[in-house]
Parts: sequence; structure tokens; C-alpha cells
Amino acid sequence: MAMPAPFSWGHLWLWSWSISILLALAAAVVLYVVGARRWKALKGVAWSRKRLLCFFVGIAGVFFSTQWVPGVYDMTLFSAHMVQHLGLVMFSAAFFAMAAPLELATETLPGTVGRVFRSVVDSRLGEVVGHPIFGFVAYAVFIVVTHLTSLFNQMLLHMWVHRLEQVGFLFVGYLFWRPVVGIEPSRHPLAPGLRLVYLALAVPVDTFVGLALVMSGHIEFNAYLAQHRTWGPSVLGDIKTGGALMWIGGDFLMLLAMIPLAVMWMRDEESKTAELDARLDAERAAAEAEAVAEV
Repeated sequence: MAMPAPFSWGHLWLWSWSISILLALAAAVVLYVVGARRWKALKGVAWSRKRLLCFFVGIAGVFFSTQWVPGVYDMTLFSAHMVQHLGLVMFSAAFFAMAAPLELATETLPGTVGRVFRSVVDSRLGEVVGHPIFGFVAYAVFIVVTHLTSLFNQMLLHMWVHRLEQVGFLFVGYLFWRPVVGIEPSRHPLAPGLRLVYLALAVPVDTFVGLALVMSGHIEFNAYLAQHRTWGPSVLGDIKTGGALMWIGGDFLMLLAMIPLAVMWMRDEESKTAELDARLDAERAAAEAEAVAEV
């Protein structure tokens, strides 16, 4: 793989055109739009425009994370890889979860493909994979393995491994965010308060991995040395910068996502309190009416 031009802020016009990624994004758009049209034909109501918008925002996130500057330098600078990682797992995957692709596919896939897909989703395996605990554990393990083991070296040496890692960020990210956004039907839904706790427990994952990279005193990924890059920061300095991006950037995005969850939790508690007050008032009124009748 050829070394890209030295990075500078004047190179924000650089693009990395990957035919495989562009075709995959185009195919995803076609399938989702076709599914939305079939939903309207089958249900008699249009597929949610908000979900459609979320899907296109997620696609845009993948496009800019892989084809723009982060995609140009993701195999050369660890810091660029980290920006791409955050764009995929924290941004695009979250919006894909809000786009409810599983619900759309389950309800609209036709024929044998649809029956097989629904049988898998309804199976014991589907239940396990869709469980919030599985999404949480998958996220924690995937982030650690892809950044603190020799697998990252393999990603730098083989483009197909790099592409699998990108797909993994989206898939694992979708499983992680799905119970947080709570839009799709689930056999194990989380109450608003538990969603907040779920997200808070995930914060230490990025913190741990980021700090491990920041505090590293040696070069973790030897494949960077084999590139003989003659510009930009040192390899170790770049790895530390990437670690700081994961630590600070990842934690910031997690905390940002907690804001609407906290608001949702407060509204849920207020609703429950109002329902309890109404029930107590009704019981009190019934008791008073009964007392008056006895008199």
C-alpha cells in the first residue's frame, strides 16, 4: 500500500475511494429503501421518516469515516484510525440502531429468505445475540482485542482484515447501542434507568484501553515501523495521541449520549409518579364514597 502524502490541515480535500465500500453502502441504501417501500405496501402506513433519516445519517457517517481524511490515513496514523473507529462505533452504529434495520428486515423480507431470517431471529441464538448483556460484552471484548493485541498488526498488514474490523465496529456497535436507543422490539427491553446504567458501565472500557495506550512506554504495533514513515509524529507519539482520542473522545461521546437518557428517565419517573398519584386519588375517592354510602 502506497504511503499517503504528509498530513496537514491543508489536505482536508483528500479522499480515499474504495470501490468495495462504496458498493456496500449503495447496496445497503437500496435494500433499506426497498424494505421501507415494502413496509408501506404490507402495513398500509409509511415507514418512519425519522428512522429513514437516521439510516442515511449513519450511511453518511460510514462514508466520511472511511472515504474522507480518516480513511486516507487510517493505515498510516493510529490517531486517524481512532477517529475512524469513533466515527463508526460511536456515531454510525448508534444511528443505525435508531434506524431499526432488524425490525424492517424481519417484517419485509419475502419468501424463503424472509422465513429463514425470521427463524434465526426468533431462535435461541437470536435471543442470546439480541440480549443487552451480549451487546455489552461484545463491545467490551471487541474494543480491547482490536486495540491491545497483535490483531491490530494484522489489520495494518492485510486490507481484508482491516475491512472486517470496520464491519465489526458497525455490527458490534449496533448490538451495543440497540438496547440503549430501545426502538426495536426486544425480548429483554431495558427501562430508561437501566439504559443509563448500561451506558455508564461501558465508559470504563474506552477509558481503560485509551489509558493503556497513552501510558505505553513502547511501540505496540511493529507494523507501523515497517512503513518507515518520514513525516508527522513519531510512531509512539501517534499511538499515545490515538489513545488520548479514545479515552477523552470516547468518554465524551458516551456522556453526551447519557443526556437524553437522563431526560427520558426523569420523564418516566414523573409519569410513574403521576400514575401512582392518580391511582391513590381514585382509591381515596372510592373509600370516601363507600363511607358516605354506609352513613
